[in-house]
Amino acid sequence: MTTFEIAPVLLAIEEYYPGPVTLKMGGVPNLYDETSGSGEPGHADAATNAETQLLRISTRHPDVRAIMTISEGLYRIVARRSAGIESVADLRGKRIATIAQTSSGYFLHRMLEEEGLSFDDITAVPLVPLSRMAEALENREVDAVVIWEPHSEHAARVLGDDIIEFEGTGVYRELFNFNTTQANLDDPAMRARIVRMTRAIIDAAREVRGNPERAQELLRQTSGHSSTDIDDAWEHHAFPASIPDDFLDVLVAEEQWLAQQEDREPRSRQDLSVLLDRSVYEEALALEP
Repeated sequence: MTTFEIAPVLLAIEEYYPGPVTLKMGGVPNLYDETSGSGEPGHADAATNAETQLLRISTRHPDVRAIMTISEGLYRIVARRSAGIESVADLRGKRIATIAQTSSGYFLHRMLEEEGLSFDDITAVPLVPLSRMAEALENREVDAVVIWEPHSEHAARVLGDDIIEFEGTGVYRELFNFNTTQANLDDPAMRARIVRMTRAIIDAAREVRGNPERAQELLRQTSGHSSTDIDDAWEHHAFPASIPDDFLDVLVAEEQWLAQQEDREPRSRQDLSVLLDRSVYEEALALEP
């Protein structure tokens, strides 16, 4: 509920979905009750999260399903130029604040990989709360920050004219998805509600792309981010509410990285293809707005 990517969902609930919705903090793990060991469903019928967490949880719960990509996070590396950084290759030997197990960590992996580098060539510094990252950059405890918004924007502000940024255009962008379970989709009444919510998010995202002010205000109220943060970091997001043509390509490439992290064999393209259910999106498009 603190991510910018959630904005179309907030607007969908406020303006487009015809029934009541309970919104809670969480992500795809909330689709499952992993604490009891009972195998019972969790306390969420649908959930948002980056594709990284879809891949992670699907190793334990292969019936998780992505329905569509709501938003895209256009990540960036925010670095201190005076630390001798003029290119991504100059990150070798540097201390970088990031969370390796997340989509931002995967983004950094891909950016380093483009230069023939890996996490072994840097010092990854996992700082929490995330607000510590900008502070650490200002205090020269780290040389760069790689994280989602608005924490990247906070890092950029403390550097001022000493900033250098590297964007991931053509390398990687986060796919922030709408997810549920196959069991939910097999339940006719639940499926109908999920299809209707999918349509509501599609319609809300169209408004967000053309006129974002109402969604931005809902985001401010829900997330606690300031209007300045939202205005300044908004450009680092896109809101397609669709199924990207390269969705499966992204999963296949990221699965190689994840499997190495988890010391297991990567799943095949065919195995990963079942994680995307296109039928809900197609049914939603057929509904009247």
